Amino acid sequence: MARRGGKKLPALNGSAMSDISFLLLTFFLLTSSINTDSGIQRRLPPPSDPKVKPPDIHKRNTFIVLVNMNDQLLINGEPGDINSLKDRAKEFLGNPRNLPNLPEKETREIDLLGKVEVSKGVISLQNDRGTSYKMYIQVQNELTAAVNELRNDLAKEKFGRKYADCNNDQMAAIDKAIPVAISEAEPKNVGGK
Repeated sequence: MARRGGKKLPALNGSAMSDISFLLLTFFLLTSSINTDSGIQRRLPPPSDPKVKPPDIHKRNTFIVLVNMNDQLLINGEPGDINSLKDRAKEFLGNPRNLPNLPEKETREIDLLGKVEVSKGVISLQNDRGTSYKMYIQVQNELTAAVNELRNDLAKEKFGRKYADCNNDQMAAIDKAIPVAISEAEPKNVGGK
């Protein structure tokens, strides 16, 4: 004990405090969950073989979305806005009236679904390097929502329930009938001034 003016001052043993602090920290780390960003879920294709020529995609099978540095959209060569993107992408991929300017369809036999017309449509997304992260996420969300709504519609038609309520085999069948066909090019300067 230290002395102050002839009096003994009580000392505090700090070793027990460090043990308690360590135990509290360990308890906190073990019992808390750390939220992690799940990100945008996309299955990347395998690396391409440079010797193999990519397939030709007809112009009618391509839905082109450009986002410039001012977060403005150009959808198939026409100015568009984020509020109409989902509906336009859904109409493109679904081509419900089999219009000649929208994607071709191929009839396939899919387990659990039977004969289904599968769209050959591909959404081509090109962002400017100056595109804001917020706009990038909004565009991704709208395109994903279009695919999800088409999947929900097919699930309700074939199985009488939402896509999320289907079992794994049913989901796999719907995934084959309505694939996620989004091609994203490397960002570059696409203009906007």
